[in-house]
This record gives sequence, C-alpha cells and structure tokens, in this order.
Amino acid sequence: MALLQANKDLISTGMKEFNVLLNQQVFTDPPISEEAMVTVVDDWVNFYISYYRQQVTGEQQEQDRALQELRQELNTLSTHFLDKYRAFLKSL
Repeated sequence: MALLQANKDLISTGMKEFNVLLNQQVFTDPPISEEAMVTVVDDWVNFYISYYRQQVTGEQQEQDRALQELRQELNTLSTHFLDKYRAFLKSL
C-alpha cells in the first residue's frame, strides 16, 4: 500500500524541520558526552514523532506506516548529525 500524499507531505515537512534543528546546533566547549548527545537526539526524534502522530491521516495501518517511515528518515538524519558530533569530539 502506497502512502497517502498528505502523509508523504508531512514526512517531507518533518524531515526539513528536523534538518533545520540539527543544522542550528552549535558545538561548544565544554562539550557534552557522546552518550548524552545520543540521548538528546533520540528525545528530539521522539518529540517529532509525537507531534506528527497527531497529523497523519488514513486508517491506523496507514498512519503507522507513515510514522515508521518518518522515524526511519529522522534516524538517518540523526546518524549523520551524530557522526559530525563524534568528529567534533575527536578534534578536541
């Protein structure tokens, strides 16, 4: 079953907004630990999922699929961000 266009649009919007959030982060000294940053990023992902859960449309199965896809996309963006953060920590 293909995702509804409205849900595709929500996923796209969520990814864009999440990417803006990640790009706004400034790595400062003293840095937080890598483990703490992972926790922060996981909390952000969960916050976005919770927010968009209220906006997805369709039957329950469709909503679940859309939220699963959004989570996968946000986790991918998170991975890139955390790689950048790890590189920052190593450069100190």
